[in-house]
Amino acid sequence: MAELITMLALSPTMDEGTLVEWLKNEGDSVEEGEIIAEIETDKATMEMESFHEGTVLKLLAQKGDAIPVGAPLAIIGEAGEDISDVMAEVENGGGSSAPAPTNGASEPATPAPVQAAPAPTPEAAAPSKPKRADGRVVASPVAKRIASDNGLDIAQIDGSGPGGRIIKRDVEEALKSGGAVARPAFTQSFESVADQEIPLSQMRKTIAKRLTQVWNSTPHFYLTANFDMGKAMSFRKQLNEQLAEAEAGVKVSVNDMIVKASAMAMTRYPKINVSFQGDHLLQHGESHVGVAVAIDGGLITPIVRNADRKTLSQISTEIRELAGRARDKKLKPEEYTGGGFSISNLGMFGIDHFSAIINPPEAAILACGAVQKEPVVDENGELAVGTRMKVTLSCDHRAVDGAVGAEFLIELRRLLENPFLLVV
Repeated sequence: MAELITMLALSPTMDEGTLVEWLKNEGDSVEEGEIIAEIETDKATMEMESFHEGTVLKLLAQKGDAIPVGAPLAIIGEAGEDISDVMAEVENGGGSSAPAPTNGASEPATPAPVQAAPAPTPEAAAPSKPKRADGRVVASPVAKRIASDNGLDIAQIDGSGPGGRIIKRDVEEALKSGGAVARPAFTQSFESVADQEIPLSQMRKTIAKRLTQVWNSTPHFYLTANFDMGKAMSFRKQLNEQLAEAEAGVKVSVNDMIVKASAMAMTRYPKINVSFQGDHLLQHGESHVGVAVAIDGGLITPIVRNADRKTLSQISTEIRELAGRARDKKLKPEEYTGGGFSISNLGMFGIDHFSAIINPPEAAILACGAVQKEPVVDENGELAVGTRMKVTLSCDHRAVDGAVGAEFLIELRRLLENPFLLVV
């Protein structure tokens, strides 16, 4: 009997997914548990498996389609089986209340008219590559990142993956052979450039939805403090010198120290480590700290679990690994959910002070600016050069009061201004 395959919720916050690639074609056989498609969710690009076995009788969505959770994707059954009843069910909206996929397979979207561009010269002409409906070259996230890091034009690379998709191996071969054309340098032009619509990724859609919800429903208040980071920076320098001498392969960052200090402060002031649940507060028993990571198309917050119990080198290694998988969109749901507190650090961009929006269901987030030299008045009343870092704690006033947030910042200051406490 033919079975209808629908879009699964591949992450806790997923409302719809974008079909990146079919890994099966019509007529192919499928085993139960076999991967049939790659789906871009609001957090990562994930593999979707089939819960049925048989033959792919019909693909109901195209690459690039944004498909709501529960909407039909494909029909699997016995080879040659009549699927007219199932197709009638699909056309009548049966099996799901979700709307049909955008740019549906049965009726491709008509592209908007564009102004004709001058034909390229033979030297500049590029070979035709497989593209999505929105015009983007079809390539895996890893391939895109490697090409971007090495200044390659991924549109010039031949793909060897399913349907001509560009994969990691293709980019690595292009690097070895020098076959990919580097992006042309920017040249000033006075020609008018038309506005263009840029489709929202699944991640950007979710960011917009969730932040609008939290901003409209959560009463924020902010506490700002200026920490003396002189001892912390000297401690970090000594620690990294010793790690280098020991060939440990680890380098501790300021952010690693902030994560460790925050987790330790959470254990002493657990009232900051809560979530508002409507008619009660959920007190978290362990110190799980989220670290905001900027990735292509948005932001994600992987979690360092039990950070208070880990060494600075363990935290450094774990954050680096999580951030790498985040940028490749390979994080598992359990690696970015379940945190009790988050840290957003823009100091590496030279930002000296900002405030962050709370990451629900957490009750607080710490925004950290740059560590920088500035004039200060020392304990003798004389003008001196100090090393300072401004931090702003955003709190959900439904769950956290001002005094609780202030006590947390006092403890955080004590730990960062006496950094040996982080290792004893």
